[in-house]
Amino acid sequence: MSPLGIRPAVLALGTAALLTATAAMAPTTAAAPAERGGTVTLAWYDITAETVAKAKAPTQVTNSRTWAVSWLAAARATRRAPAGVDRGAFQDAALATAVHHSLVALAPARAEQLDAAWHATLDGIPDGPAEDRGVAAGAREAHAVLASRAGDGLDPASVSAPFTTPPPGPGVWQPTPPAYAPAAGYGSRLARPFLMDSADEFRPGPPPALDSDRYREDLAEVRAYGALDSTRRTAHQTQTAAFWYGVPLDVYTGTLRVALARSRQPVPERARLVALFHVASVDTQIAISDSKFAYVWWRPVTAIRTGAIDPDPAWTPLHAAPPQPEYPSGHGAYAGAAEAVLAALTGPRTGPFELTSATAPGVTRTYTAWRQLTEENVDARVFSGIHTRTADEVGATLGRRVAGAALRDAWRLFGDL
Repeated sequence: MSPLGIRPAVLALGTAALLTATAAMAPTTAAAPAERGGTVTLAWYDITAETVAKAKAPTQVTNSRTWAVSWLAAARATRRAPAGVDRGAFQDAALATAVHHSLVALAPARAEQLDAAWHATLDGIPDGPAEDRGVAAGAREAHAVLASRAGDGLDPASVSAPFTTPPPGPGVWQPTPPAYAPAAGYGSRLARPFLMDSADEFRPGPPPALDSDRYREDLAEVRAYGALDSTRRTAHQTQTAAFWYGVPLDVYTGTLRVALARSRQPVPERARLVALFHVASVDTQIAISDSKFAYVWWRPVTAIRTGAIDPDPAWTPLHAAPPQPEYPSGHGAYAGAAEAVLAALTGPRTGPFELTSATAPGVTRTYTAWRQLTEENVDARVFSGIHTRTADEVGATLGRRVAGAALRDAWRLFGDL
C-alpha cells in the first residue's frame, strides 16, 4: 500500500483506466465501528459539516474550498508523530487543532462554537507532550495551508465575476426562464487550482454539432423526459430528478461520511481521504467553469424553444436550469470526481448505505457502489430537463479525469509521507 492509501497499481494507471482497475482489485469495504478510525476524526468531520452548513457561502466551490483547506491541514498535521509521544493523542490533538484553526479563519462567525468543540476535544486528551506537540503541529499546518491558498480566487466575490452574455444565435447560451438571471460562476475558471496546472488542462472537446445525429438524439430525449408535463417520465424518474436537483456538496457530505466511518485506515489516511475528496472537487469545479464558458452552449430549454428542430416556444423543463451554460454538466463532473476518489481510496463498492436529499423531502435511497450515484446524477439532469445526456456523460468523465490526476499528484500536497 502506498503512503497515501492508494493502491500502487492505481497510481500507475492512466486516467481512462482508473475506475476499471479499482473495480477489479479493490475488496468490498466492510462496515467498521466509528471507534476504529478515531472518534475525534468523525467528530471533527461532523463539526466541519455543521460549520459549512451554518456559515454557508453563496458559491459551492467556496464551501468545497473550506473543506479542502481544513482537512489538508489535518492530513499534514497528523502524518508523522514525534518520537517518544503517544501517537493517538498526538494525532487527535493535531487533527482537531488543524481543522479548528482553519475553520475559525474561514468561518469566523462560528468561532464561539468551534472554540467550545476544540476545548472539549482537548479535555478528552491526556495533558502532556503528545497533546502539546499535536496542538503545535495542527496550528502550524493550518497557518501554512491558509497562507498557501490566500488570494486563490475562490472567494464568493471572485467566483461571481461578471460575464457578458453573448448575442443570441444557434447553440449560444442565453439566460433561461423563469428568472432569466445572468451567468453565475464565471470567476471559477480564473481561480488557482490545488493540483491542476491550469483550468483548461482537462477541457473536453466541443458539444455535438447542431446538425449531428447525437445532438438530435440528445434533444429528443430531454424534450420527451425532461418536460414539466412529460408523459414519458415515470414517478421514479421524477423522484430521481428531485433527489439530485440540489447542491451536490450537500448530498455528498453524507456519502463521504459513510466512507470515512467505515474506513479501517489510521487517522492520517482518513484525513487524506477527506482532503483529497475536496481538493479534487474544487479542481473539478474550476475545470467545469472553464469548459462551460469556453463553449457557452445553450440549455435545452433555449434549444427546444428557439432552435431549428421542431421549435416549441411553450416547452418548459421540470426544473429550472441553473444560470450557467449547458456543457458540460457540473453535477455530472462533481459526481465523477467523487466516484473516482472514493473508488480509489476505499474500493468501488461498500455495504448498503442510505442517503437523503433536501430537495426530495421524505425520500431515502440505498446504494452499494459509488458509481450508482454518478449514474443517477447523469439520468437526473436529463429528467429535470436541465441537461442533455451528452453534457452529463462528458461532465462525469471530466470529473473522473481531474480526480485521477489529483490522486496521482497528491504527493505535491502531502510531501514525503
